[in-house]
Amino acid sequence: MRPFIVAIDGPAGAGKSTVSKLLARRLGFALVDTGAIYRCVALMAKRESIASDDDARLGELLGRIHIHFQVVGEENRVFLDGQDVSSEIRTPEISMGASQVSSRPVVRAGLLALQRRLALEAEKGAILEGRDIGTVVFPDADAKFFLEASSEVRARRRYEELFQKGVESTLEQVLTDQTQRDKDDSARAVAPLKAAEDAVRLDSSATPLSEVVQTLETDILRRLAQRQG
Repeated sequence: MRPFIVAIDGPAGAGKSTVSKLLARRLGFALVDTGAIYRCVALMAKRESIASDDDARLGELLGRIHIHFQVVGEENRVFLDGQDVSSEIRTPEISMGASQVSSRPVVRAGLLALQRRLALEAEKGAILEGRDIGTVVFPDADAKFFLEASSEVRARRRYEELFQKGVESTLEQVLTDQTQRDKDDSARAVAPLKAAEDAVRLDSSATPLSEVVQTLETDILRRLAQRQG
């Protein structure tokens, strides 16, 4: 029997990363941060001066990129070619770069197999967070969720995250970048950001993320019991 697959989609700042990490730890599931995978591609492209629309060079890059995740303490660390890039891929510049490269069909096709493999290698189950998990990567996921929050709340969360990491920015700039990224992610021709028709939608604007985690966990455990029963 294949691992139990949980798809968690939504825009930046909706709480996907925090909720996914807590759920994975509580359920003993593997965690696959698909957004981090695209960020690694953007970082590697930046390092090698590859333009975001240079499909030939991006395709060549995908043939030699190595990404893996490792839980260290309470963090899901991201490794690119053996180097821990967990902090480096979270800058505003790489965030925009990830949105740009993720719009390229060659990149999405090249990483689709990697995302699926990382999930299917899990012993018990896997939680995948991203923007097209429930619609493209695992349209047959055992549980699908779409997290939402107001633009202002999402921007505030992102600003606080950057501030804690010592990244210089302003709330206004974060909101501007976020608005542009939302537009790019939703308007792209390939795998646009949208909720799967059968996804459970939750707005976390005024709901503590702890309550969101409990709601999702209850739903997942119910589905697990149904599958096993």
